[in-house]
Amino acid sequence: MKCIIVDDELLAREVLSHLVLKTPDLLIDGVFTNAIEVMKYLNTNPRLDVIFLDIHLPNFSGFDFLQTIKNPPLVILVTNDKNLALEAFNFDCIVDYLVKPITQSRFEKAMERVRQKKAVPANQKSVTPKITQEIYVNIDKRLIKIDLNSIDYIKANGDYIIIKTETQNYVVHTTLSKLQAKLPPEFFVKTHRSFIINCAKIIDIKDSTVLIGKEIIPVSKNNRINLIERINLI
Repeated sequence: MKCIIVDDELLAREVLSHLVLKTPDLLIDGVFTNAIEVMKYLNTNPRLDVIFLDIHLPNFSGFDFLQTIKNPPLVILVTNDKNLALEAFNFDCIVDYLVKPITQSRFEKAMERVRQKKAVPANQKSVTPKITQEIYVNIDKRLIKIDLNSIDYIKANGDYIIIKTETQNYVVHTTLSKLQAKLPPEFFVKTHRSFIINCAKIIDIKDSTVLIGKEIIPVSKNNRINLIERINLI
């Protein structure tokens, strides 16, 4: 796969170049410091697989740049700003959002998303996979089975948790962290110190809240990026 790097910071360009060189199926075809240079490049090099794009560029923001391109290649955003993730995922071409400093493991995770995206035909509709697991909870000395598909969210309440499902609530004497360890992380994400949500049940997302059913669930600043990443995976 051919890629280009677009970043006005020298250190960031060097780090990304090093990570790309360690990736066997990725080849650097150009390194740029501003959007104008990239526009000229794309006019003569339309066949490109991936752009590593800084959001904060001279004259043009990364988002402004993407709006000028017809049929853009896949894009991995790189930035120092953690607060633009929601805006980033308004663009279908963006597959991941890397916050500097970028680690090897996080880079590899982003590249795996690129490979998965490249492997899926453009006209193939994405389908939310169904969770095929269940959990058993101890309530009044009875072990009650709960289908994970039915869970909307889980809320901490003192020494107990409340599991909200499509049909009823279950009050269980345990902690949020203990239950989280039993849940598949690709579907369930902690949005706040008191809440875990089922990503498949999300109706709407705003900067600091998620709508599930008729319930508004808080999203803390520290958990917002993780939430957006989970939604992208689904």
